Amino acid sequence: MTEPWVSVEDVAAHLGVQKDSMFQWIDAKGLHSYQIGRLWKFKLSEVNAWVSGRGGLEGHETPRTSRES
Repeated sequence: MTEPWVSVEDVAAHLGVQKDSMFQWIDAKGLHSYQIGRLWKFKLSEVNAWVSGRGGLEGHETPRTSRES
């Protein structure tokens, strides 16, 4: 059985964070995601690996104020 795709809302609930944090992590910390049109989709196994491997939840309360290339 293949792993289902989940939404930003699903991942935010899974991690116990706000949706805004999710978008900051995608932009600033490289959270693996797939954009399909206007929708963002995730695989929970990839999210869990990112959190475990990178300590992705550390420092999430500090918002990023500018975009850097």
